[in-house]
Amino acid sequence: MAWWFKHKEGGEKPRKGLTTEGLWVKCEACKEIVYKAELERNARVCPKCRAPFRISARERLTMLVDEGSFEERDAGLRPLDPLGFKDTKRYRERLRGAKEKTGLEEAVISGVARIGGYVVVIAVFEFGFLGGSMASVVGERLTRAIELSARKRWPLIIVAASGGARMQEGILSLMQMAKTSAALGRLAEERVPYITVLTDPTTGGVTASFASLGDVILAEPRALIGFAGPRVIAETIRQPLPEGFQRSEFLLDHGQVDCIVERKDLRETLRRLLAFFVEGPELPSLA
Repeated sequence: MAWWFKHKEGGEKPRKGLTTEGLWVKCEACKEIVYKAELERNARVCPKCRAPFRISARERLTMLVDEGSFEERDAGLRPLDPLGFKDTKRYRERLRGAKEKTGLEEAVISGVARIGGYVVVIAVFEFGFLGGSMASVVGERLTRAIELSARKRWPLIIVAASGGARMQEGILSLMQMAKTSAALGRLAEERVPYITVLTDPTTGGVTASFASLGDVILAEPRALIGFAGPRVIAETIRQPLPEGFQRSEFLLDHGQVDCIVERKDLRETLRRLLAFFVEGPELPSLA
């Protein structure tokens, strides 16, 4: 700090560029201040309490799939405003803002990739796009991914992060629950493996439909998973809720998820599951 005292005495001026802004972030779980570079090295998991920070769909894909293997499908499907919906803002304006914020056209990215050499159909939710809410295009992208999985007999992986059905499309959003579930029923008939990964948060109609239908259901630590929120449930039943209610650890104890996997171990866990379900890595192209 010698430079500061020199400045106070009229000597050297303070050095430019010395700032800590943006170097530290606060963990909402333990409330500790974490060095951002250390957080990035730790796959955006708090090094103090091991609580995962939310990450984007693109970051998730980079962590999970073999480098350069992801090929996006159905990117041309874009949402409209079928009901001409308006609350404090027009739905079209909300869609435009979400696109500018995330660089995506909708709340899910779907396509084909490889994990440990195994070909998979994968769909990853983007919570930053209107809370990862499920509407007509999200349901259609998921259904097409499921149908591709059934047709090619490639395992299906869906990484969920959602607040539920999107209110701005009303019943059209709610019908995506039945649509995706019916498609998964056909996938099950074909005996094609389906793995879900539940991240923070996975709630509402997403939890009540495809997210809970996996042959294997994985979850990240401390993820909020449920249909209605804890506060709504507590007010409805007028009873105190158990500690950790609706967190992934509570669901594991009650048999609603199969395994809790640390983010750094998720890719290898998926590879091992694929090795169990599939005879060997696919060699043909992903076309």
